[in-house]
Amino acid sequence: MRVTTDLWVSALLRRVFSAGGFAAVVKRGATEAGAVFVLARGRLGEIALFGPAPQTSYESARPDDRFFSLLGEGDDAAIFDARLERENRFDPDIWVVEIEAGAIPVEELISVKAS
Repeated sequence: MRVTTDLWVSALLRRVFSAGGFAAVVKRGATEAGAVFVLARGRLGEIALFGPAPQTSYESARPDDRFFSLLGEGDDAAIFDARLERENRFDPDIWVVEIEAGAIPVEELISVKAS
């Protein structure tokens, strides 16, 4: 059984804070099953946007896991803001979580699948 998005995001925030990082919910979506986008900021200004992985990334043996794909990297926040605005127009129930991971890589906080 898949946990609610609200619970999953709460757990992500706790993992980030326990690693010495910072996290904030920028946009709160549907409590039960909203899609999650993670905006990861590095301490030197670099930005990476992760979004839900395609359905083909999921294994039938583990359908309840939550996987992410890297949607883009760079240092221009306006590009990522525009992308998230388009995603929000398509699905207003999305969640946007911004993190500064701290001592551990983002890939240890969320399950990232290669494209």
